[in-house]
Amino acid sequence: MRRSPDSAAAHKTWREERDRLFRNHSASPIASAGRDQFSGLEYFEYDPAWRTIGQVKPLKGESIRVDLGADGEFRFCPVATTSGLSAMIETELTIYRIEGYGGGIFLPFADATSGDQTFGGGRYLYDTIKGAELGALGNSIIVDFNFAYNPSCSYSAEWVCPLAPEENRVSKAIHAGERGQVRGPNIS
Repeated sequence: MRRSPDSAAAHKTWREERDRLFRNHSASPIASAGRDQFSGLEYFEYDPAWRTIGQVKPLKGESIRVDLGADGEFRFCPVATTSGLSAMIETELTIYRIEGYGGGIFLPFADATSGDQTFGGGRYLYDTIKGAELGALGNSIIVDFNFAYNPSCSYSAEWVCPLAPEENRVSKAIHAGERGQVRGPNIS
């Protein structure tokens, strides 16, 4: 779905599915008592300028470990950087490989909207455990910030999530993807 050639239509479908899961799924981070009032997540309007192809450069790094409380430990390791994303970003982002759990790649980031218009701990872009792959070809990767989303811990204190590491903190505002100061009255 997210790899569709019509990225705006794929984004609309992704938003609808995400709202449905938050409203109905048994593992939703929204408390059962608040789901009746849940009116959907907030997003910036889809902007094709935030969809770009980045060049991937391999990287070797040490594993990062995050204690998830009752859920155990989450480990991820830097495996690549991606550059040439956009003149709007002007920085490389580190891509991580998820060790254990469901495997795959992971791209957490924070930007100038974090803590103001989006979750303070940052958002996620790629998370192949959840089928959040936007596409890759050779040494390039599709990076579409319109698909950025807040982690589950931003909606419920019962969840623990890895936050954006220092190297993935962007000084500019990325006005794309999921927004909203979370843990508000309609989702607590």
